[in-house]
Amino acid sequence: MRHARGYRRLNRTHEHRKALWANMAGSLIEHEQIKTTLPKAKELRPIIEKMITLAKRGDLHARRQAAAKLKQDAYVAKLFDILGPRYKDRQGGYVRVLKAGFRYGDMAPMAIIEFVDRDRDAKGAGDKARLAAEENAD
Repeated sequence: MRHARGYRRLNRTHEHRKALWANMAGSLIEHEQIKTTLPKAKELRPIIEKMITLAKRGDLHARRQAAAKLKQDAYVAKLFDILGPRYKDRQGGYVRVLKAGFRYGDMAPMAIIEFVDRDRDAKGAGDKARLAAEENAD
């Protein structure tokens, strides 16, 4: 019987998984679309859905709960200022997982995880801003 086996361990320790989900959730919040392996994307979906639900609540306790899970305050700010209001009328189903073939090196199944009503300009916007700031500094 497989009682109490509700998640994939992904061959990582608990601390490593916790850091992995914090990093992946932050990247998804920042870029609104990321490409990863299919099992990781399937495990990330409930985590990010709960984050959006916290952002929809929008109170101080929810903000502190989200900050405890995420690595950077910028991710928490975007989650509560942009993504929470965007999905306030939606009753779940904030992200989708699309299969994206297989990785060349090891044939791992790949997937794209993205927000349903995502901002198409958000992907790579942080990197473009960083490069523009570096050019202006030189």
